[in-house]
Amino acid sequence: GKAPRATAAEVWGFFLLLQAVVPTAVKIGLINMLSETGLRVIEATSFVSPRWVPQMADHTEVMQGINKLPGISYPVLTPNLKGFQAAVAAGAKEVSIFGAASELFTKKNINCSIEESLERFEEVMAAARAASIPVRGILAFGQVSKKMYSMGCYEISLGDTIGIGTPGSMKEMLTAVMKEVPVGALAVHCHDTYGQALANILVALQMGVSVVDASVAGLGGCPYAQGASGNVATEDLVYMLNGLGIHTGVDLQKLMDTGTFICNALNRRTNSKVSQATCRL
Repeated sequence: GKAPRATAAEVWGFFLLLQAVVPTAVKIGLINMLSETGLRVIEATSFVSPRWVPQMADHTEVMQGINKLPGISYPVLTPNLKGFQAAVAAGAKEVSIFGAASELFTKKNINCSIEESLERFEEVMAAARAASIPVRGILAFGQVSKKMYSMGCYEISLGDTIGIGTPGSMKEMLTAVMKEVPVGALAVHCHDTYGQALANILVALQMGVSVVDASVAGLGGCPYAQGASGNVATEDLVYMLNGLGIHTGVDLQKLMDTGTFICNALNRRTNSKVSQATCRL
C-alpha cells in the first residue's frame, strides 16, 4: 500500500494556535528530517495571506530552503488563485485546496461561503491544468467531495477536523462518499480529539482506503474548534501499520527523532503514544 502522508502544514496549524512565529530554520529542519524518514509525501507549508496568517509569512523561504529529495512530493496548501500563483512561483509542483461542508466552518477557515469556495477552487483548477500541476482536495464531505473530484482533484482527503468521528460514523461516511468518488481517489484525515483516530483509520483501511494524512508528534489542531487536538500522530499510525504487516517504508525511529526535534523546538510534549511509551521504557 501507499505510505502515510506527513502533514508538516498540520504542525504549522499548531503554530497558529500558539500565536507563535516559529523560526524559518526550524520549519526547514523539520521538513528535511521528515524527508529522511521514508515518507513519500510531505505537505510543506501553506500559501495563505501573510496579512491574515503572519505565522506563515515565510512560506516562500520555506519552500525554497528545503532539500527536495527525489521521489518525494512536497505539496502546499493554496486557498485561492493568488496563493496558487505564489506557490508555483516558489517552486511548488503539487498543491492542495481545502474546504468543508459547513457554512460556518468554511467562513471561519477561509473567509467565504461554500459556494464562493468552490468558485475559488475552479480558478485554481483552471490555472493548475494550464501549468500541469496536480491538485488534491482536503477536508471535504458529501457533495463538496463530489464537486472537488469532478473539478479534477486527483485525490480527496476526507477530514474529521474536530475529531468527533467514530468507527461507525466513518463507515457510514465512506459508504456514502464511495458512491460518488472511487475509493482509489479517497484518503482520510483523522484528528484524535476523542481518541478515535486510529480506530477510524483502521475502518477506512478495511474499506479500501490506502492514503492516510498524519502529523508528526500529533501536533496540530483547529483554531476554530475549541479543544480540538491535532491529526493522528504519524508515529502511532506507522506503528499500527507495522503491526498489521503493511509495508510503508517509513523508519519509525527516525520519525520519533523528528517528533522529538519539533517538540523540543516548541517546548511541547509529544502527543504520540508510541513516543511516550518508548521514552518511559
